[in-house]
This record gives sequence, C-alpha cells and structure tokens, in this order.
Amino acid sequence: MPSSSTAQKLAKGQKEISVSEFFEKNRQILGFDSPVKSLIMGVKEAVDNALDACEEAQILPDIIVKIDKVDQKEYRVTVEDNGPGIVSTSMPNVFGRLLYGSRFHAVRQSRGQQGIGISATIMYGQITTGKPATARSKVEGAEAAKEIDIIIDTKKNAPILMREDYIPWNDVAHGTRVSFYMNGRYVNGRQSVFEYLRQTAIVNPHASITFIDPDGKKYLFDRATDVLPPRTKEIKPHPDGIELGTLMNMIKATKERSLVKFLQNDFNRISERVAKEVCSASALPETTRPSNLTLESSKQLLEGIGKVKIMAPQADCLSPIGDNLIRKGLKHVLADIKPEFYAPPVTRDPKVHTGNPFLVEVGIVYGGGLPRDQQVQIYRFANRVPLLYQQGACVITKAIENTDWRRYGLEQRGGSGIPFGPAIILVHVASTKIPFTSEAKEAISSIPNIQEEIQLALKACGRNLRMHLNKKERKSKTRAKFEIVQVIIPLMAEKTSSILERPVPDLRGTITKIMNVVWIDDSVSYEKGRHKVKVSIYNYTPKQQKFVIHTVVPKGHLNEKACSLGPSEVKDDEKITWELPRIASTEIYELSFELDGLDAEMFQDVELYVSGINPVDVMGADPLPGDWNVAGLNFTESEEEIPLAEDADEEPDYDEAGEDLNDDQ
Repeated sequence: MPSSSTAQKLAKGQKEISVSEFFEKNRQILGFDSPVKSLIMGVKEAVDNALDACEEAQILPDIIVKIDKVDQKEYRVTVEDNGPGIVSTSMPNVFGRLLYGSRFHAVRQSRGQQGIGISATIMYGQITTGKPATARSKVEGAEAAKEIDIIIDTKKNAPILMREDYIPWNDVAHGTRVSFYMNGRYVNGRQSVFEYLRQTAIVNPHASITFIDPDGKKYLFDRATDVLPPRTKEIKPHPDGIELGTLMNMIKATKERSLVKFLQNDFNRISERVAKEVCSASALPETTRPSNLTLESSKQLLEGIGKVKIMAPQADCLSPIGDNLIRKGLKHVLADIKPEFYAPPVTRDPKVHTGNPFLVEVGIVYGGGLPRDQQVQIYRFANRVPLLYQQGACVITKAIENTDWRRYGLEQRGGSGIPFGPAIILVHVASTKIPFTSEAKEAISSIPNIQEEIQLALKACGRNLRMHLNKKERKSKTRAKFEIVQVIIPLMAEKTSSILERPVPDLRGTITKIMNVVWIDDSVSYEKGRHKVKVSIYNYTPKQQKFVIHTVVPKGHLNEKACSLGPSEVKDDEKITWELPRIASTEIYELSFELDGLDAEMFQDVELYVSGINPVDVMGADPLPGDWNVAGLNFTESEEEIPLAEDADEEPDYDEAGEDLNDDQ
C-alpha cells in the first residue's frame, strides 16, 4: 500500500498555473493550430477589437490591415483604427494580460466576450518568433501617442514592458495601432485573410477596411453606408432558460432583502406583478429573504419562473444588421458576381438561451456568376464576425442541412445535407453571449432553440426564393410560347399567302386564341435616387378584361403624382391598389409609378397580385393573398406554410414516401 509520504510528495508537486501558461501550452484551443489559421486568427482578433472600439465610441470605422512577409515562415501584422484610443495606464493590461476586459460580465452584444483575443495573439507571436509586440494609441486631445513594446509573463499572466515612450502621431486625431510578429502562412481562397475581411465588410457595411497583402497589393472594402449600428445597451439577465447554478449565484450576490424585489430588480422583463406571480407559482412567500433560500427552494423558484409567461427580452441589447443593410452589404461586396436575385432578408424576433437574448438573421443570394453545379456557399456570422472554420460542427450548418431545400428550388441530393445550386446562404446569429464550441470562436454549439430559430428564418427566406423562381419559370415558359407563336405562325402565314398570291391575314385573333392568357411583365430602373417601375399588361385572351392589380412598396416612398394611373387605394402600410380600365382583346395597357428616396438595392423586384380575374388566366402576377387586408402583410415573418402556386404541368412537391412536404416537419 502507498504510504502517507507518497501522498505528501504528490501534494508538493501540485501547484496553480496561470491562464496564460495554460493557453501557452494549449494554444490550439484558441485557434492557433495551423500556420494558415494562425495568421487569420491574428488579424481577426485585432480587427474585432478595432470595430468594437469604434462602435462603442460611435465612430465610423476606418481600419487598415497590413501584412509583411519577414521570411519563409514569419510575418508582421499591423492593424490600425481610428477608434477612441486606449488610455496609457490601461495599455499594458489590454495587450499583455489574458482574461482582461470590460465585456465578460456585461449582458449586451459585442464581438469580444472573453478578454483573450488580442493578448493571446501577442502571446502566440512571442512564442513562435521570440519578438515583442508594439502598440501605439492616442486619445482625443492628446499631444502625443503612447507607444509600448510588450511581452507577456506567462507564469504570472502579466505584461512586461520592454519599452514605453511618447511619440508624435500628428496625422491622426485618435486611434490605435498594434503590430506583432508571428509564424504563419499566407494563402488565397475561401479560408484566407482576404476572405475574412471580405465577409467582415458584408456584415459591417458601415466600416471602411483597407488591406495590403504581403505582395503589396492593396484592396479597399469601402463602406456601403454612413449609418452606424445602434449602440447596444446593457441589460440584466433574462429569466427564461436560466440554469439552477446561475440562479443560485445571483441569489448569493443580490443586495435585495425580499424575493419579490430580487426578481423585480435583478432580472430583465420582470415587473412587480410578474414577480408576485412567480412567487405564487413557486409557493414561496414574497417576503422571503433571498439569502435564506436553500437548494430545494431555489429549485422551486426555478420551476415557478418556468410556469409564468414572461415578455421576450428587449432588443436594444442586440445589434442586428437589419434587412436593408444585409442586402446593401451583400450587393456592395458581391458586385462582381452580379446575382440575379437577393431574397428579402429575414430578421427573427429575439429569443432566449440560458438567460441570454439572441436573434437570427438570414439572407439568400441567387444566380448571376455563382457556380450552378456546386454546393451553395455558406456565410456564417456570430455578432458580425465571420466564422471560417469548423463549418461541419456549427449549428448554422446543421440547420441548413436539416432544411428541405427542394421546396425552395435548390437541389438537395437524398433530401438532406447542404443543397446544390448557384446560391449564397448568409446566417447571422447575434447574442449577448454566443455559445461557441471552444475559445477559438469558430463554430456555434448545437443548441436546439437556436437551431429552430435558424431553420424558421431559412424557411421564410427560402419561400421568397421559391416565389422568385416560380415567377421566373412561368415567365420563361410563357415567353417561349409567345416567341414560337408570334414568329412561326406569321412566317407560315406569309409563306402560304405568297404561294396562294393572297394578302397576309390579320393573325392577332388567332394568336390570342392560342395563347389565351393575360401576361403581366414588369421592370424596375434606378436613376438619381428614383426607382421607376413599369408594368405592361398584355391581353392575349379573346375577350376584353377588367380587373384589379395590387402591389406592396416600402412605406413612405411612393410618389403618387408620378403614377400614370391614380391608385384607387393606398393603405398606411403601403399596399397599393389600382382598378385598371377595360383592356380590349389583343391590346396592351401600361401602368407606371415611381419611388423616391430609396437606395438602389432596396427595391429590385416588384410583387404583383391580381383580383377580379381568374388567376389561372394570368401570367406574371399571383392571386391576392387572403390576408391582404390585415395590416403589415409580411410573408417572411410567418411561421406557417404559405401555399405556393404551381403551374398546371408541374409535378406536386412530394417526398419519396408520397407525403406532402411540410415546413414544420
């Protein structure tokens, strides 16, 4: 049997290690596990800090990223911003101490959550090259900038200043620049520094990013908007989904003397009335001192919270990109691809995971120069930061794989997995605390309620894609039929008349009988801040037609004076109705209207609906929805399946078992 002296010897060998020493020996946890990835991580952490600093100070970000090649393995990375700067006394800890920062306990959205990123990058550079990092910062009104050379004492998790000085930095009013050396490898492609910055520009359209690569080639991702994201507000934890241990820690820390006041003042969205309801549901007196709660009574309280309906968390702790800016960012960066369709982006209402609010945004780009025989490209983002690695381990990917994309016009071999087709699927998860799979922040954990929200947003956006593809296909078929009838039949008539030496007959009636459809075609042009919309209605039926046409436009932008036909109704939510005059057989009627004050990408596709006519006889417009008279008609936010109009010669959308496909399955 081992003696007590053995245990004593083992005890002497036990000692505490610092967090920086731990990550020094386990740097792969932070994402520094390959030369290519390490270089990207270094740039990412510096750029994330720069964006956060600028936004907190309400400054439009101007960021410069420069990579210099020192030798075969070593690179020098420099990132400069125009943020508010860092006070000189804080600089050593910001750049030289892990788990140092202001955001860990704050319940609000930010890119950095742990206080690890930039200091871990400097530590990695020091380990692989033996060289210190250089940081320079200047605050508003300062005569000079503070500059330091810094390394990290990993045993103590403390900064060591190799040099500090004040130097002139006259060409900037305020800002920060950090330079560090690191071993790495610069590559091009889908997992590269360039791609990271390109995707960053998509979801941060308010930022201007300049990138100078190791060959000296300069790239500019200019800002697409001068509108800053709204400043996020710190909130208290939301009770929905809170865990027992977290609740007990809050009970220990509270200064409140009664249970009802603890619930009311230490949680978000709990009023005095709701707090009393929770006490009643928990079978606990309202006057109970929180410090007197035992393990069992804490469990009762948690169960009581789950029984009471509590309002969704406030959205002002989150910073969603928003529909317009998602579209603007995509179009600005993907201009060379020239996609044919940007599906209206979808932003879901906030939900809660373990007391932390989150929301999901989805955008889909289709067609243009995107490859048609490959899997769709997936752009994953968490708090406006691109996720380039561990795609297969991410809840975003799982949500995409588990969505039936056959319903929405994309090929999906076997009925599951990543679909094929000329498309980009963008998914952004914003949260006060993103549940990453690791400290490297490369993938989001598979949390059921987060996956459910992503799938609902994907389906809503997918329906918009399917409507576009259906419309495109119907128009294509009709147009082909028109071309055949309008070209071949007149040629036959002309040839026959020539042989018979008779005049060419008027074929309009014949063509009309063959077509027997009202064809509606639309076009949108943009010039000098004005969208001009033209709607052409062709009556290729044997009788005159009189019906009503409807559309929806962005609120407050219709120029009624520019309408060729005055609307019979304009609702508050900009649902517009025109009662068309009678259109004789074979005649064409043109309707036009204008929208003022919109950016070009904010209105590209016209949604047209008809009533007062059999929709079977119409090509180019959908039947008027049954909820047209309900304020705020919005397909994209609906969780219910919206029936899709199918052509008569198309096969129904069934699965292999012969059952209807259902979005809710």
